[in-house]
Amino acid sequence: MDIKSVLKDLTDCAGVSGDEFSASEKAAEHLRKYAENVSVDKFGSVTGFIPSGKPQAKTLLLDAHIDQVGLIVTYIDDNGFIGVGACGSPDLKTLLAQSVTIHGKKDVLGVVSTLPPHVKKETSVPESGDIYIDVGMSRKAAEEYISLGDRITVNSKFRELSDKIVSAPAIDDRSGVCAILSALEKMNGRKLKYDIAVCFSCREETGESGAKMNGFKLSPDEAIVVDVSFGNTPDSLPNDTAKLGSGVMIGFSASLDKEMSNKMCHLSQSFKIPFTREIMPSTTGTNADAIGICKSGVRCCTLSIPIRYMHTPVETIDLRDIDSTAALICKYSEE
Repeated sequence: MDIKSVLKDLTDCAGVSGDEFSASEKAAEHLRKYAENVSVDKFGSVTGFIPSGKPQAKTLLLDAHIDQVGLIVTYIDDNGFIGVGACGSPDLKTLLAQSVTIHGKKDVLGVVSTLPPHVKKETSVPESGDIYIDVGMSRKAAEEYISLGDRITVNSKFRELSDKIVSAPAIDDRSGVCAILSALEKMNGRKLKYDIAVCFSCREETGESGAKMNGFKLSPDEAIVVDVSFGNTPDSLPNDTAKLGSGVMIGFSASLDKEMSNKMCHLSQSFKIPFTREIMPSTTGTNADAIGICKSGVRCCTLSIPIRYMHTPVETIDLRDIDSTAALICKYSEE
C-alpha cells in the first residue's frame, strides 16, 4: 500500500465530528479491499471484519477515529457574518485570517474576520464565540446555502515537506486509519491468531461516542486503539514528546492493559520495529478509555503516531511512523 497516497486520499475529505460521512465513505472504500461486511452506520462509523478461519478465535478490535476537529455555525448576523462555535477543540489561535469552507447546502468559501493590527488593541487568543466568518453575502443570500449547525473546515491541503515528512489537515486521526489499512494489507495471506474487527469510529473529538457504541456492539476480547500523540517541536520538552521518525508510541496507562503494552514492546524489540514508550498516568484521552469499560471490560492498548501541531490545519507527520505502527499491529495479530 502506498501510505502517502492513501493518507492524502483520507485527509482530502472533510469530516468534522458529527458529520463524518464524506470521510467515512472514503475510508470504507479503502477498507473493502481487505475486509468483509464493510458498512457505514447511521452515525458515521465504519466497521468491517476479517475472520481468522479458526473456531473459537478471540476477537481483536482495531480502532481509529475518523472525525476531525472543526467549527460549527451558531449564528448568522444581520450583515451576513457567520458566528461559529468549536466542534472538538481546534487550536483557536491559528484561525484568525484563515480561509475556510462552510459545508452547507453547497460548499461556501469564507474567510475568518479579524481586525487589522493597526487598529486592534487586544492580543489575547480569541474564544470561539468571538469568531465570525465573512462569506461576502447578505444575511438573506447566506441563509440560502448556510444553516445553523453546518460544519466548517479550514482550507488547508496535503503538503510534502520532504521525502517522508508530510503536513495536512485531519492527520489526527486519518493517520491512524491509514496505519490500520496498511496493517490489514500486511496481514494478507498470513495466519491470524484473532478474528479481526475494524472500526473507524465517529465523534471521538466530542466525547468518544462512536467508540462507546461500537465497543458495545462488536464486543471484542481485546482492542488496539490507534491515535496520534505529541511530536517534538523546538519549544517542547523531550520527556513530553517523541521525535518524528522514532517509530510507534506504545501506551502505558492505568486505563490500559499492561500485559498487552509489554507484549507490544517485546514484539517491537524482537522484530526491530522502532518504538518509544508513551506514559499516560491515569487515562489516555483516546477511544481506549471508552472501549476498555464496554460490557464487562475489554483489554486495551494504545499505539500512537507522533505528530506536530495537533488540532491545527498543518498537522505534520513522518510516514515511517505510520509504517512502524502497521508492522506492529500485524505482528501482534498473526499466529
